[in-house]
Amino acid sequence: MENKNVGMLIMGIAIVMVILVLLFNSVLRDKIGLICSHGPTCEMYTDVNVQTWISLSIVAIVFIIGLVIMFTKPREKIIIKKVQEKKKKLDLSGLDKDERKVIDILQQESGGMFQASLMEKLEIGKVKMTRLLDKLEAKQLIERKRRGMNNILILKDN
Repeated sequence: MENKNVGMLIMGIAIVMVILVLLFNSVLRDKIGLICSHGPTCEMYTDVNVQTWISLSIVAIVFIIGLVIMFTKPREKIIIKKVQEKKKKLDLSGLDKDERKVIDILQQESGGMFQASLMEKLEIGKVKMTRLLDKLEAKQLIERKRRGMNNILILKDN
């Protein structure tokens, strides 16, 4: 979900919360009017006013958080270009069977995928995966891009 939509959702929740707080306090004032014998000078009216302002302050904070989220720019989107007929452009003549498997899987995945996902598909360990990717990078067939604690593998255009 985009930041704008999340911000609008949070602001909508804040508006619903304002309505609920005002309705609840209105009913509470009516009950105090029936119970309290001192009239408008009763301390319970003061307590209700304090509770109303505290509630509305909390709701205002939630609303401001929604505004901030709505107008902040999303961090980064990972966009992988679609690969069209990479098999024709890539020279796969000097590759062993594992290297070919990697290239084939990347082509099936539109030219990019996470390294951990590739390891699962090939059912190989981290060390073998790293060595395999080092060879393919040296041959300039793939590129590894660091994303947090993960690598994204991208098939290079040759």
